[in-house]
Amino acid sequence: MTGRPAILFGLFAGLESLEGVGPKTAKHLAQIDIFRPRDLVFTLPHSGIDRRRRETVQGVPAQTVVTVEVTVIRHMPPSQRGRPYRVAVEDAQTSFQLVFFHAREDWLKRQLPVGQRRLVSGKMEIFDHVAQIVHPDHMVPLSEAGTIPDFEPVYALTAGVGAKTMVRAVQAAVARVPEMAEWIDAPLREREGWPSFLEAVQRAHAPREAADLAPEAPARQRLAYDELFAHQLTLALARARVRRAKGVPSVATGELQEKVLAALPYAPTAAQRRAISEILADLAAETRMNRLLQGDVGSGKTLVAFMALLAVVEAGGQGVMMAPTEILARQHFEALRPLAASAGVRLELLTGRDKGRDRTALLADLAAGDIQVLVGTHAVFQPDVAFADLRLAIIDEQHRFGVAQRMELGAKGRAADVLVMTATPIPRSLALAQYGDMDVSVLDEKPPGRKPVTTALVSAGRLDEVVEHLRKAIAQGRQAYWVCPLVSESELSDLTAAKARFEQLRAALGEGRVGLVHGQMPAAERDAAMADFVEGRVSVLVATTVIEVGVDVPNATIMVVERAEHFGLAQLHQLRGRVGRGEGASTCLLLYRPPLGESARRRLEILRETEDGFRIAEEDLAMRGAGDMIGTAQSGLPRFRIADLERQTALLALAQSDARTLLGCDATLESERGQAARVLLWLMEQDQAIRWISVG
Repeated sequence: MTGRPAILFGLFAGLESLEGVGPKTAKHLAQIDIFRPRDLVFTLPHSGIDRRRRETVQGVPAQTVVTVEVTVIRHMPPSQRGRPYRVAVEDAQTSFQLVFFHAREDWLKRQLPVGQRRLVSGKMEIFDHVAQIVHPDHMVPLSEAGTIPDFEPVYALTAGVGAKTMVRAVQAAVARVPEMAEWIDAPLREREGWPSFLEAVQRAHAPREAADLAPEAPARQRLAYDELFAHQLTLALARARVRRAKGVPSVATGELQEKVLAALPYAPTAAQRRAISEILADLAAETRMNRLLQGDVGSGKTLVAFMALLAVVEAGGQGVMMAPTEILARQHFEALRPLAASAGVRLELLTGRDKGRDRTALLADLAAGDIQVLVGTHAVFQPDVAFADLRLAIIDEQHRFGVAQRMELGAKGRAADVLVMTATPIPRSLALAQYGDMDVSVLDEKPPGRKPVTTALVSAGRLDEVVEHLRKAIAQGRQAYWVCPLVSESELSDLTAAKARFEQLRAALGEGRVGLVHGQMPAAERDAAMADFVEGRVSVLVATTVIEVGVDVPNATIMVVERAEHFGLAQLHQLRGRVGRGEGASTCLLLYRPPLGESARRRLEILRETEDGFRIAEEDLAMRGAGDMIGTAQSGLPRFRIADLERQTALLALAQSDARTLLGCDATLESERGQAARVLLWLMEQDQAIRWISVG
């Protein structure tokens, strides 16, 4: 099957092919990401209105929706312009009024002839002690009573599309959903009590009561599972594709690793040992490694990464480690230098700044295999950078590099293994959704010697005390970061705030004691300012959040974050992780401007309670939602129309194991269930996955 199966053509036609949808409506629907009938099928109602019949409106509380049979008593046209038109009606027990603004009298008399019976439905209100329904939602002759549902679904609307138009369009789209072969494993469907796909769509759009709108309702759960299953199948196919690509087995001898371990002042943690053995097993395998190493701030990822690099060197190959910025690349290089020296391995650094003769000589040595481990920035991607035998590419802070770049780097070697590292703890559900194509190693212990950081919340009114505290710490030879707030979306006003604070601290603490780094600086200036801080020439570094990831200054023991209430939890956790790296006791001062909102207070309190990055990430997810947490634009997170990553983690894990199991016994989806799964992939627009199967 190379193209979309014919059974789905109706769902992928233009919206205007649906009855009642013209070019104008189609244009309005595009505003809410609805472009084809398929999108309407996956736009479920968010609430519902109970329109079950009542005998009477008597005793019904105001603002309740009522549906009642009435007799039309008389019409009361307005006495002057701008007044409403009223129609008196009575039900089985009482009389009330239907009220219309700007209505045409002839039309109302045709709709509501005196003496006739009608079924009306709308919101009950009381005005001047008189019960009334203003502009009823429905007014129909008794012969058409069936057109008013007992429970009416309510959809998200956009300007230009009314509720009735939306309901009509959805119904027309649902009518096009065909009966399809089942892609869900039969025992699973039976265990969960899920309906078929067609039945699930029909039920989800025709809820009978409020409970049918809950994510746990069988029809909705089934559709959420279908979305997650298609997504996990795609990731599993991507993973299988990487695995099918023959790797070069790198079998470590352990000789160089032993030397480094012997030179370390401490023993690796159990988590580090576990991660190292998982990575060594991947390196020795015939297939290519595609692994994520996830560790909290200060959990010792660098050592694990270097052991992996040494393993490929022991096997006769080369390794490269890439960081997103020059500062970080330099820092990795400095951190690895003593380790490389103890192993007797040649380690070099390549950044965009290397030019001329030195660069040419370095590239020649790299191509000849004389450099065993290279640390670099994305300068490593340049076409003239060639390795003699690249076996392992390690990418730090993966979210700055796309999947395409990951693949490109792997292509520099014949079939280089790829290890991705991140210092941002990711909740399990997001790790599954974002990195489901990778195997994951987690470092969840802190190495010995990491001191806990004391975190305090300080009102901005006590700024002078904070500056005084800094003055004393500096006198004792300690260093501090001062992170300036994200004032607004504009980097310029952030910059103004940082510069003003820099001037103020310089006046208070002394001319040469305070440095400044911000995102608008040329890279060379920024690096120079960072270097002054790293080498202790400057005691206080005022910064916008450019220091968030990875900067390592053991002598810095104070982190001040201004307007901390404007930062996300994960970001504050990362910033706090910049201190507590040396011998001294460290503090993190979160300055806030009262009064604090509820969620800002909760965020700051969580930080005060715990230093466990994984717990912080789970709380962050619960508070902010998935797309927001990673920044939807660059998150690489799929956008689900029905599934909810925060609340359906268990469903996602189930979808992952089910997808891997199916591909385990039917790698090319040729079986009956496999063919059905292909239709699902087309339905969920995972065309890329289909291409992966066909390319094989």
